[in-house]
Amino acid sequence: MTYAAALSLGREAITIALLVCAPALVMGLVTGLIISIFQAVTQIQEPTLAFIPKIIVVAFAILFFGPFMLALLTDFTRRVFLSLSTYTQ
Repeated sequence: MTYAAALSLGREAITIALLVCAPALVMGLVTGLIISIFQAVTQIQEPTLAFIPKIIVVAFAILFFGPFMLALLTDFTRRVFLSLSTYTQ
């Protein structure tokens, strides 16, 4: 495996990892922001108030975007296995 091929494979793996994590992270971020604004407006300073809605929203995001995440991961894995012979030269 050449240095360029290793860098290319690593870059693509990081990109796929970011794309797979993005829906859950973005929805958790938006939920946390909404709850923080709600806490600031109502002056409720309960630190545990944000955890349960975030957990529920992230679980929903994983269920809703699961097929998309799985498709990205299986496509990347298939491409890596198919091009495995070019990496072992």
